[in-house]
Amino acid sequence: MFTLFLYLFALACWLGGMIAFVAFTAVLFSRLPVTDAGKVVSTIFPYYYLTGYVAGGIGVVLTVYFALGGRGRVWWICSAALLAAALGLTVYAGAVLRPRIEAVRGVVEQTDPNPEQKAQFDALHRLSVQINGGVMLLDILALLASAAALSAV
Repeated sequence: MFTLFLYLFALACWLGGMIAFVAFTAVLFSRLPVTDAGKVVSTIFPYYYLTGYVAGGIGVVLTVYFALGGRGRVWWICSAALLAAALGLTVYAGAVLRPRIEAVRGVVEQTDPNPEQKAQFDALHRLSVQINGGVMLLDILALLASAAALSAV
């Protein structure tokens, strides 16, 4: 019972945190100048990704544990695979992509930015947004697979 609670809590924190972050970011960028909003968001990102690392790790470990239990095994394996993919994307986005974005982020503060640097920032930012959207989708699919596993007779 506790392991199931921990699993669901981790998934709720991960997915709920992502959804709240998207809403928070949208409000920030609609209320503050782009440079100020960007500074706030870049300060939050390390914690955002840490939440994904911890919650994703817990999720993967526990879905594998549940798969070993027998009931709903195929669904738990599916959920584990989805969460492992989401965790892998999260690690890539946080450990590889985020530092690359931070290295060129200053270009958005310039009045006459270098077109190549601006294009690089835009491409990296777009990839980051796509990856985060993919992680959210994978988490939702893992949640659905988990519901199917819990419903299995």
